[in-house]
Amino acid sequence: MRGGVGGPGDPLWAVRRDPDAGHPAPRPSVVEAEPDGAATVSQGIGASPVRPDGALKVRGEFAFSSDLWADDMLWGATLRSPHPSATIRRIDIGAALAVPGVYAVLTSDDVPGDRYYGLDVADQPVLAVDEVCYRGEPVAIVAADHPETARRAAERIVVDYRVREPVTDPEAALAGGRLVRHVPIRRGDPAAVAEVVVTGEYRVGMQDQAFLGPESGLAVPAPDGGVELYVATQWLHADQRQVAAALGLPVELVRLSLAGVGGAFGAREDLSMQVHASLLALRTGRPVKMVYGREESFVGHVHRHPAILRYEHGATRDGELVYVRARILLDGGAYTSTTPAVVANAASLGVGPYRVPNVTVDAYGVHTNNPPCGAMRGFGAVQACFGYESQMDRLAEAVGLDPVQVRLRNALAEGGVMPTGQVVEGPAPVARLLELVRDRPAPPPVGDDPRQLPGGVANTTTPEQVVRGVGYAIGIKNVCFSEGFDDYATARVRLELIGGEPTALVHTAAAEVGQGLVTVQAQIARTELGVSRVVVATADTSVGSAGSSSASRQTYMTGGAVRAACRAVRAALVARLAGGPGAGGDDGAGQVDGDGLVDGDGLVDGDGLVDGGGLVDGGGLVDGDGLELAGGAIRDAAGRTLGTLVDLLGAGPVEETARWRHRPTRPLDPVTGQGDAHVQYAFAAHRATVDVDPELGLVRVVEIATAQDVGRAINPQAVLGQIHGGTAQGLGLALMEELQVADGVIRNPSFTDYLIPTVLDVPPMAVDVLELADPHAPYGLRGVGEPPTISATPAIVAAIRAATGLPLARVPVRPEHLTGTG
Repeated sequence: MRGGVGGPGDPLWAVRRDPDAGHPAPRPSVVEAEPDGAATVSQGIGASPVRPDGALKVRGEFAFSSDLWADDMLWGATLRSPHPSATIRRIDIGAALAVPGVYAVLTSDDVPGDRYYGLDVADQPVLAVDEVCYRGEPVAIVAADHPETARRAAERIVVDYRVREPVTDPEAALAGGRLVRHVPIRRGDPAAVAEVVVTGEYRVGMQDQAFLGPESGLAVPAPDGGVELYVATQWLHADQRQVAAALGLPVELVRLSLAGVGGAFGAREDLSMQVHASLLALRTGRPVKMVYGREESFVGHVHRHPAILRYEHGATRDGELVYVRARILLDGGAYTSTTPAVVANAASLGVGPYRVPNVTVDAYGVHTNNPPCGAMRGFGAVQACFGYESQMDRLAEAVGLDPVQVRLRNALAEGGVMPTGQVVEGPAPVARLLELVRDRPAPPPVGDDPRQLPGGVANTTTPEQVVRGVGYAIGIKNVCFSEGFDDYATARVRLELIGGEPTALVHTAAAEVGQGLVTVQAQIARTELGVSRVVVATADTSVGSAGSSSASRQTYMTGGAVRAACRAVRAALVARLAGGPGAGGDDGAGQVDGDGLVDGDGLVDGDGLVDGGGLVDGGGLVDGDGLELAGGAIRDAAGRTLGTLVDLLGAGPVEETARWRHRPTRPLDPVTGQGDAHVQYAFAAHRATVDVDPELGLVRVVEIATAQDVGRAINPQAVLGQIHGGTAQGLGLALMEELQVADGVIRNPSFTDYLIPTVLDVPPMAVDVLELADPHAPYGLRGVGEPPTISATPAIVAAIRAATGLPLARVPVRPEHLTGTG
């Protein structure tokens, strides 16, 4: 399961918010009158309003991208390579064109613009040019009047391949010069020695994002020669740029709108069918829909990088770290995608949330002829965490400390220095998070109910066969884009009277991929503008970029942009109230200039906070004159109403656009790996309790306790869902999720053979949430989505080790690893 799980009947599912966190009290709820006269509660930041898409999804009524339809629509299909590596001698499309109902068959010769694309490095062909580099690479596309016709026609395309020996071993790829990026980290003495040394080699398998909604979209040719593309994606403007380049069109003629997304987790950052559907639509002059089948989806998107990790930890006899040396090798597959950034994350976060004076890390990403790998929840930190947390357990055993003690002895804290030399600004409650999970009550002992044993309802296990283990792990993750990337988000906010009621319209290009961002945007607008009615427009490219829904960044970045735009609207309203500039309408106050500063009544500095005589924090107060905007009125410090929004908006709407940037980062030094590369660090800890039947190799996760600092819970229920879902995804990697690739071929491209946790596999979770504000972030928030995935996996494996005494240096852990049969 990829989202929140559990139920109100089990008290372990409840969030325990830390009483000492000092988070601001949520604003009072307001009542919004719906058109049918029913009253519903609509709340601002700190509350958990009902998601607008929630009921529709539960009832099966939500329109996903695969549900799109247009009159006179054609269907697209893709012919893919059956070989991991081959040159193309000839392609014969004649037999496919002869199939009745076929309207177009296209190859790379029909791409009118750039024939290669990529998020950062344009090395992946739109359609194979002269060669194929992985099994499943698109070679040709077909448009027909029925999906089955399109598929049959694609099968009739004849491709003459000269098969080559694929390179599928990442070590061989590195030795053969197929390097994508090498990131070294050098800090302190590279020759440091220690009294206690532990070493280990660890491996992480290829994990799939396993979203339920396959790649799909609809391309519609436009009268101006452009194309309208409705698609499930994570980054509309990145798609627009790449699609326009491939079509040979100006970007303004390629217009994208976000369709319903059935999960993402990183796999929708890269293009899939976007260019193909658009090419077919422009060639045929008719709308073209493409929907991947499940097997095609497994080869149609990137996956988590498999990893080989070698670690050496040196420490004093009492367990204090002296040095860490690591070599991390990531298999990037056939094309670059986001491998360079994933390598940088694995390197810079590669020793974990610990104080280490001497660090030598070398992280490599390589090209192979395996399926392409790129973004997946955790983005390089997942692989590293399995390595360094396994090592911390080995170190604990070597020095005679329990696993929590050795971590507490080395825990990073505020003001600590990362291996990159970056100082951790703001709270870093590593020790506190560990103590919270350690001090949670233990789950009940093993009972006689067969449903609660590793064999489950199959009744294959008896209580006397079961051994129990407890394991711990803590992880660290960067938030937002790093290494000097110009990371920003744009928001447009319009406040106007609709039916006599002040209504805010929020428009961004931020992709709602299931994380609840639509709800968060509305919460921020309610808080900042003091109105109950907020409409969040469909995300599209008619507004400036919001960046990608990745890196746990959207609430931070688009939330910051929405806040900045709302405050610019507030400034214009105050000016209108005072009869000053802007009193007669929108004067552009609060517009954002090229360096990300909001001009006019309220300057936004590098941390996104409003300075000077402008607007202030989420409490909704206007400083200087003591005015408050709430409940549709502007009031002074004594509570007297100075004006109402209804009166002020009678002169016309107020609309403002803001582009918001986080504080700057800079690239890592290419030789030493030093530099302030990251915006923010997030931390999460897990304690896993497992029952194991070693004879049968069966594992049941009994309970997971987790603690995470979220800075400020903008929507507590959504935070809980992210922690549950992320932990479940980490459980999947620990026990069952792996794309099994042999000689470049995925052997299990279906949900029959690629296993993901179900509700029967996900245990009760005891969750502690800290709200320790980050001084640089909007409302003090901290990215939430990725950290729970990172430390869940090593905690579960540590618990299995504790139960069995086996070293278990690879994930996922399979039954044969426990029984000694494989």
